[in-house]
Amino acid sequence: MPDKAGAPARAWQRMLSGRRLDLLDPSPLDVEIQDIAHGLARVARWNGQTKGAHAFSVAQHSVAVEVIFTHQTPKATVEEKLYALLHDGPEYVIGDMISPFKAVMGGAYKTIEHRLETAIHMRFGLPAMPDKALKAKVKKADLVCAYYEAIYLAGFEPKEADRFFGRPRGVTPDLINLTCMSAMDAETLFLNRFLALANTFQAA
Repeated sequence: MPDKAGAPARAWQRMLSGRRLDLLDPSPLDVEIQDIAHGLARVARWNGQTKGAHAFSVAQHSVAVEVIFTHQTPKATVEEKLYALLHDGPEYVIGDMISPFKAVMGGAYKTIEHRLETAIHMRFGLPAMPDKALKAKVKKADLVCAYYEAIYLAGFEPKEADRFFGRPRGVTPDLINLTCMSAMDAETLFLNRFLALANTFQAA
């Protein structure tokens, strides 16, 4: 849709790094980890409907999922751990829509999400799309994290969380940090974990 002057509507977002990320055709060259960490630390899980002085950010969730994934997959490679950490990477641009709303949005949302995910993976030397087995393992860790977030942060009763996410086996909540952090602390947490993994990945 054109803007008021008749020109095409802007389809890019300026990042704090100075990059202009095209939302419809994102280039890996315009993806920076500092922008991802900054954005994810300011995106709230559960639409912000969580307990505590701060929101539980996607950045903190992403670190927790990688911890759970590593616990469940002790032989995981550094590449696989990076994928787990970046599994919600596109949300630094498009936000964290709750599952019911994603279902309503349908294909358009998924298309943009897929393009962003591909650009992020390529930027950091990962396969554009992981295999189905890896995706399933990360999704399993994601659901474990969501289960404990639901109970301890989002006000779900255990039976309700069981129905939506499935009761975790072999993972207890003390494995992850569910204390909501400030945006700055969550950004630092995510960035430090990424750098630790990326340095090992590049050295391999």
